[in-house]
Amino acid sequence: MIIPKEDEEELLEVLEEALKRVGQGETVALVTIIEAQGSTPQEAGAKMLVGKEGLIAGTIGGGVTEAKVIEEAKLALKEGKGRLLEYHLTKEQAALGEGAICGGEMRVFIDILLPPEEVVIFGAGHISIYVSKLAKMVGFKVRVIDDRKEFAHPDRFPEADEVIVEETEKALSHLKITPSTYIIIVTRGHLKDEEVLASVVKSPAAYLGMIGSRNKNAVVFKHLEEQGLAAEELKRVHAPIGIDIGAQTPAEIAVSIIAEIIAVKRGKRGMLND
Repeated sequence: MIIPKEDEEELLEVLEEALKRVGQGETVALVTIIEAQGSTPQEAGAKMLVGKEGLIAGTIGGGVTEAKVIEEAKLALKEGKGRLLEYHLTKEQAALGEGAICGGEMRVFIDILLPPEEVVIFGAGHISIYVSKLAKMVGFKVRVIDDRKEFAHPDRFPEADEVIVEETEKALSHLKITPSTYIIIVTRGHLKDEEVLASVVKSPAAYLGMIGSRNKNAVVFKHLEEQGLAAEELKRVHAPIGIDIGAQTPAEIAVSIIAEIIAVKRGKRGMLND
């Protein structure tokens, strides 16, 4: 099938916008006509991009049918799952203006495009070295953040995509946290852990984990509640961090942390400690 130049330009516009949005940390739905038979306003291959607020770019023909597909795409975004749709409209229905499929059939696939999954590690100590290596091994983009230059150094984290030497507040001012972000808090002390947690607990991150014993974490949670954070908000924090495998060494603790993140990512909630 030869795509007319004007249609090709529109497709490129949709795809470029999709890449831009995803690169900025946004989750979007890419809608594609995968099959069209009979009299339809668009041929197979036509695309449109939909965000949580509605249509962003492109079209699959306009009219009532496109409006229905946009609503389906918004639902798919909420669920985080793609879906296959089929539409059929008789010529009689088309004549009544009930849809944009003029007496034809159309199959549409909605694909959910997620930002790159990344692990953000606050703290560049011994545990972080192993967490960074393992996270990269299983396919995550990795960022390490610490305000100590001697610790947050590329030589200590050669596999990391970015090593940031900044205070928490400054780092977060230009760090995009999305539903594809997994945050690990393993700083040099509970006061620093508390500072980081307070800054990210309301973020849309897929995972929040904080190092420390149950007693230490209970103290941190109490302090944050006294500062106005709701206990319900703190329930999403995995603390103590990691699956209980009896880990003792930094490398073993890192294994337990990455295992917990994988469990969250795959929806295996039943195997987690909390």
